[in-house]
Amino acid sequence: MISTTLKRTLKYLLLLGIGGFLLWLSFRGHDLSDIAKKISNARPLYLILSAIAGFVAFLLRSYRWNMLIEPMGYHSGFLNASYALGIGYFANLAIPRIGEITRCGVLGKAENIPVEKLIGTVITERLIDLAMLFFSIILVGTLQYDLLTRFLKEKVFVRPPEETAGSANTVLYLIAGSIVCCVLILLVSKNNRIVALREKGVLLLRGVYKGLISILEIRNKLMFLVHTLLIWALYFISTYLCFFALESTQNLGVSEGLFILVAGGLGMSAPVQGGIGAYHYIVSQALVLFGISQVDGITYATLVHSLQLALIIVVGLFSLFMIARNKKK
Repeated sequence: MISTTLKRTLKYLLLLGIGGFLLWLSFRGHDLSDIAKKISNARPLYLILSAIAGFVAFLLRSYRWNMLIEPMGYHSGFLNASYALGIGYFANLAIPRIGEITRCGVLGKAENIPVEKLIGTVITERLIDLAMLFFSIILVGTLQYDLLTRFLKEKVFVRPPEETAGSANTVLYLIAGSIVCCVLILLVSKNNRIVALREKGVLLLRGVYKGLISILEIRNKLMFLVHTLLIWALYFISTYLCFFALESTQNLGVSEGLFILVAGGLGMSAPVQGGIGAYHYIVSQALVLFGISQVDGITYATLVHSLQLALIIVVGLFSLFMIARNKKK
């Protein structure tokens, strides 16, 4: 039997390897010193403004999360929610999506809120983000349909060979069948351990469900919608401002900014640590569609991703420090 620690290590190394491969693919054939020089010549004012927009979006996400928690009858302080969210983002740099569970655990312990209910609110948040990304894709499609369809076909949804697709489908069927069998065993078994596990599973699902439907009980739904729109508007502003930081991208417009927002969203959604490699590859390839050279495209992608990474690390470390300090009190 493979230990849990070994499994986690192998998963971490596999995902890191995928990110590393995509990073190599993005930088292959380019002079790294040239890219570093272009980045060092970036205009700092626009980078600072972009970072501020990203940080304000982070604070709005914290406030919006509390809006989902409140209908369940729990009160969460804005600062604790912010610290938990910051730690969650920081944890995602180690293992993709682990931060969603981590932030629930941190906030649950700090505010005495059941973790399973917080997980439900996070799932709701992610569904909303997915809907906003889909809406952004539709918006870009109305402005640049031909470019978007070509980009998605050639760079994102690359069709695998038939024999590979067939093997993948077989694996998916086996996994689905195994899950169904496990669920059936849990439902019909009378073994004491399995009964206890089933009861815990039911409690977990009930908590997650309560968190999921919390959006239906929000007191001010209009304000929740406004916060959501503001968050994504700030994501766009943060992306768009970085155009002006580099001479090669300073002439790109609003429609190009929306396109790169979508491309960046797809890159950050990839199951790799912090979107590393995936973001660089997809964003740089998207910029090529607008006449930006490969080297300038990877320069922009590296600059923006590094800025986001720095913000996550600073906020994450500060949040860890504050949570640890509050525990001592």
